[in-house]
Amino acid sequence: MHAVIARTQRELIDHIMIRGKVFVIEQQIDWALEMDEDDYGADLFVLYDDDQPIGAARLVDNKVGRVAVLKTHRHKKAGTKLMHAVEAHARREGIKTLKLGAQTYIIPFYESLGYEAYGDIYLDADIEHRMMKKHL
Repeated sequence: MHAVIARTQRELIDHIMIRGKVFVIEQQIDWALEMDEDDYGADLFVLYDDDQPIGAARLVDNKVGRVAVLKTHRHKKAGTKLMHAVEAHARREGIKTLKLGAQTYIIPFYESLGYEAYGDIYLDADIEHRMMKKHL
């Protein structure tokens, strides 16, 4: 498995396809909510297994978002590989702290990577989330 920042048309399409499969189809989030203005200024990551796209994430300033892994690759370290790639890029960019809004069911995953939850639970696209942060 390896992650890249989407630079080519194929990589951009792969990134969008993963988010579409996970958030729009699986979680039934409206495209209008899923794709937003933050995508235009973000570093968009794609995780590949050989040449097959299996994960996506984005980084806007110090905020990680839209982390998605296909159901077939969950619990196989794909999310960990993806997050490590995002964190390595953030370190190269001089970012000292990353934050993200995690769906509440996935908080233990982020805690295993060293993120700490803070603040109250809030709704985003009618799904419970909580803010998390990690000092790099």
